[in-house]
Amino acid sequence: MVKADIVTRIQEKTVLINREATTALELVFKILKDTLEAGEDVKISGFGTFKLKKKTARKGRNPQTGETMTIVSRRVLSFKASQLLSKAVNM
Repeated sequence: MVKADIVTRIQEKTVLINREATTALELVFKILKDTLEAGEDVKISGFGTFKLKKKTARKGRNPQTGETMTIVSRRVLSFKASQLLSKAVNM
């Protein structure tokens, strides 16, 4: 499913026209993105939780050359589905 499919489904279930449904979806994505960029978790009841985890710097190896290198620290986005979503998917 792509963004256009989601917009179509929003249109089918509401009275919004294409432009309004697209704008609404874009706003939701922007709010999620801005919140995560600020370092906050996003919890959507009945769906799941988006969390940022910090990975510390570590030593690694280039598999092609065997050269050791330092992998820089970074933030990683993870998603944990709610129990309701997990049950719905596994039915």
